[in-house]
Amino acid sequence: MTLKFARLGTAGNEQPAVIAQDADGTEKYFSLTPLTQDIDGGFLASDGIERTRKALNSGELPEISPEGQRIGAPVARPGAVVAIGLNYTAHAAESGATPPEVPVVFLKPTNTIAGPFDAAPIPPSSDKYDWEVELAIVIGREASYLSSVSEAEACIAGYAVANDLSERDYQIPGAAGQWTKGKSLPGSTPLGPWLVPASEIDASNLRLQTLVNGEARQDSNTSDMIFDPATIVHHLSQYMVLEPGDVIITGTPEGVALSGRFPFIQPGDTVELDIEGLGRQRQEYFRAQAGSASGDQSSAAAPAHVNA
Repeated sequence: MTLKFARLGTAGNEQPAVIAQDADGTEKYFSLTPLTQDIDGGFLASDGIERTRKALNSGELPEISPEGQRIGAPVARPGAVVAIGLNYTAHAAESGATPPEVPVVFLKPTNTIAGPFDAAPIPPSSDKYDWEVELAIVIGREASYLSSVSEAEACIAGYAVANDLSERDYQIPGAAGQWTKGKSLPGSTPLGPWLVPASEIDASNLRLQTLVNGEARQDSNTSDMIFDPATIVHHLSQYMVLEPGDVIITGTPEGVALSGRFPFIQPGDTVELDIEGLGRQRQEYFRAQAGSASGDQSSAAAPAHVNA
């Protein structure tokens, strides 16, 4: 039984759900509230995925309708969002960088997480806002000083689609670079629509795509990754404690606006990102106003896309 975990409802009031197919192959939504209040680290660490399978098989979960409901990020606000840079060979080349010999690591504030269909703010003074489709890892058990890559693989609960939105003028100029400034903006990590268990995904061979206003920008495969997910988790565990519910975004393939081949995101643009087996997200972009609290318009986001 293939499962997809989702969170439905207005921002800050999402309810946990699981999507499963019936005997006819029809997808149905079921509430997870009999098992958990949210899809978070506690749920994942307590074998929540397998408990969900058992509850579905025994008919314990009530069916619900997703119609008209917003889809939020599939994991409640994580303790950490860890990001990997320059992790695709072709993207490193288009960025003018030598492929790294060890993972390039930076952190994003957890308040950058947004729903996959939420309206997306462009910073008031931004001229170079850029898309980055990325495979997101969700951690299912604590990882610290792991002894092997295989041990790291067992710490991965599942995968999701992420967009690592990046303001290049904030990120790159200067001798030292300013990656934190360029990648910490409000709403700059749309996540979802689903969390798919790791046991159901071959993360080494997934097609990733980005469309801007319906035109192809990125079209690659995770096979071009320099460091695979388990290697990344093992590496990070030598330097930090990864906790259940934490999210790692694993780098983007070639085809970003930074390459010089495409214009940067403009107000009114629509960006769609898709990863094979993990669903599609879609954001419409607007110019945030100076002086606003966050520029967030998630409450005005489109309702759930059932066929995302």
